[in-house]
Amino acid sequence: MRLSAAVERFLTAAQLEYGYSEHTVRAYQRDLGAFAAFAESAGHADLAACDLELMRDWLWQRQQQGLAATTLARNVATLKSFGAWLERSRLVPGSPASRLRAPKAGRDLPRVLADEQMRRLLERVEARADLERPESLRDHAVLELLYAAALRVSELCSLPLTGVDAGARTVRVLGKGGKERVVPYGGPAARAIETYVRDARPALLLRAESSGRGRPPEPARDALFVGNRGGRLSTNAVYRTVARELADEPGGGPRGPHTLRHTAATHLLNGGADLRVVQEMLGHSSLSSTQVYTHVSTERLAQSYRQAHPRA
Repeated sequence: MRLSAAVERFLTAAQLEYGYSEHTVRAYQRDLGAFAAFAESAGHADLAACDLELMRDWLWQRQQQGLAATTLARNVATLKSFGAWLERSRLVPGSPASRLRAPKAGRDLPRVLADEQMRRLLERVEARADLERPESLRDHAVLELLYAAALRVSELCSLPLTGVDAGARTVRVLGKGGKERVVPYGGPAARAIETYVRDARPALLLRAESSGRGRPPEPARDALFVGNRGGRLSTNAVYRTVARELADEPGGGPRGPHTLRHTAATHLLNGGADLRVVQEMLGHSSLSSTQVYTHVSTERLAQSYRQAHPRA
């Protein structure tokens, strides 16, 4: 069997049998596609040649290209998953990746907006929200909910209309690994969502019908957030919206939707929220993933010190 054919079988199994997220499957596809292309260029297109030495050669080449340690660590994780599947499927006698070791990577600190920056950003977007431009009302609701509920962009874009409980001010989201959780949101987000659903969402859906392309597809009619042409709002569109707003705020670092998630988590901790509560809200399976936000909570620590220490 050719290595490329085995990769295709693995990707199908990852999606249909193991239920991995679309994001994970795409990452596997990119990594293994690059690995298979390297193997073929080295004259090892057959699966029988897929051994530890070949994998190490590929990783060494990528390291020489200057790829980040985090990227190499992901490559190793992909090869390990693929190797374990090969062994389980009895396509090879043992997992060729079992002895691979991921490089240690330093953890970059997330970009976090100050309270005043976040307030200014949301007020700016709200001021531009206009009934004549339904997409501006949608963008306001998107930014409010991203920050209020600390959602991942994929969770926001996949939210169904029925996933919002306006009375309880909660959203039911499907996170990584298919894990479902219920997350609260506050008054400003509630008002933005209500206005969007009432005044903007029907207009966005109507665009698809009036454009002559027929009714929007079922997923778009069921989705909470609708794109400019009546389909489901894409993650790329959200990235562009957030990047545009963050460009007006001082500070370096990423300009994607995850910055709003980082900011929400940090503001919760600064406000006195328990780390375990923030972990549950973010949908982290491990507390260590949430602890990255504690480094930006020095203001809270200093205040507690001044209040509690007798010689502060």
